[in-house]
Amino acid sequence: MTKRVGKLHQRHLVFALSIIALASCSSTSEVPVRQAPPVTQTPVYRPTKPSAPPPAAYKPMADDQCGAGDLQYLIGKPRTDIPVPLNPGARRVVCSSCIVTQEFRADRQTIIFDTETGIVQSVKCG
Repeated sequence: MTKRVGKLHQRHLVFALSIIALASCSSTSEVPVRQAPPVTQTPVYRPTKPSAPPPAAYKPMADDQCGAGDLQYLIGKPRTDIPVPLNPGARRVVCSSCIVTQEFRADRQTIIFDTETGIVQSVKCG
């Protein structure tokens, strides 16, 4: 039996040596490892809420035919402060997103207020 155990040890030893020999014969060329590019912080686009445009400056014509100069105090106030006109056909009050006709009438007052806030933005002839 000792012969048999000795042969088993020999087999194990031969097996282990052959594995070591094979491992030492294998090529050890290293494969270059490609590194990932560095992580950079990409800018995040955040749309900004557009601010309200500044109120239009009133530029009086040579002769203020519609009387818009007298109503400039309304700019920045709520549309409920607009006085009732004596001649309703000579004034139009419209919201900033309303569709209006484009004809120019020098004798007509046009008062434009912000759709969302109801604040008067401009008073002009036309």
